[in-house]
Amino acid sequence: MSGNTPESSTSDREIVATRVFDAPRELVFDLWTRPEHVAQWWGPNGFTTTIQEMDVRPGGVWRLVMRGPDGTEYPNKSVFVEIVRPQRIVFDHDSGPKFRMTASFDDDGGKTRLTVRMVFETAALRDKTAKEFGAVEGLHQTLGHLGEQIARTPPAERPFIISRTFDVPREKMFEVWTTREHLMKWFGPKGFTMPFAKLDLRPGGVFHYQLKSPDGNAMWGKFVYKEIQPPERLVSVNSFSDERGGVTRHPWSDGWPLELLTEVTFAEFQPGRTTVTVRWTPINATPAERTAFDTGRGSMAMGWGGTFEQLAAYLATDSATTNSGGRS
Repeated sequence: MSGNTPESSTSDREIVATRVFDAPRELVFDLWTRPEHVAQWWGPNGFTTTIQEMDVRPGGVWRLVMRGPDGTEYPNKSVFVEIVRPQRIVFDHDSGPKFRMTASFDDDGGKTRLTVRMVFETAALRDKTAKEFGAVEGLHQTLGHLGEQIARTPPAERPFIISRTFDVPREKMFEVWTTREHLMKWFGPKGFTMPFAKLDLRPGGVFHYQLKSPDGNAMWGKFVYKEIQPPERLVSVNSFSDERGGVTRHPWSDGWPLELLTEVTFAEFQPGRTTVTVRWTPINATPAERTAFDTGRGSMAMGWGGTFEQLAAYLATDSATTNSGGRS
């Protein structure tokens, strides 16, 4: 099915649903692309879903089994066509009625306007699917379950998520995130420098560093690595620190969570382009700390936005291309 067909020419063979969710689109996009989340909400009323395979990239296969209220199982297979985080997901449903589904995520003042469009090969197939499978009502019920999933997690307990796409292969991007000499050239909010860093890249190893602000103030931080999957994923516990490598409070906010679980993923949805996604979640935080985390999303977005700017500037230099220094 061609992806270049104008929407106006498909109106007689499509099913469309739109819903606004009270959550940022990065979060809603996450709920559509991480199997542990999809299994919690996908499907119409009375159905449960088991995810067998979900390779979220163009050409990647998505297999799931939906079990109806009477116990009947419905295997499904789809193939992803396009992934543009956090704006769009396109896949072809290849089992049973064939259709192309496009999910579009639009920012609506901090909320997410989600539009789902199912385009069938013919109007007759659309009508048959709507009548025999209840596809119209099923789609609305499924989006209702997504809304319930969002509502189950109050804002203060939602992760902070931010992503950017760079014109660099992910193997190179992973190197830039895991090599001391690279990290010292770009990591930190815009305008900050890193005069000291020590990196032990292994599960249980530590990235301990000092940052200096443009006005000369120094602060320390550290990552304790939990999981390393080259070139796809880094998981660590992030905290402020001191010269000795201890865990300290935020220098400007006593109520900030002491530690954050940090997950950085690297996805190459297009050849030679890497989408970097950072997820922060408080660990063992008090209600007051979770509230501080929730109200601090603007400053987190500003800090990570500046960090991504420094990363982009560094990637444009010759040293980013040639420097493959050590990791200690």
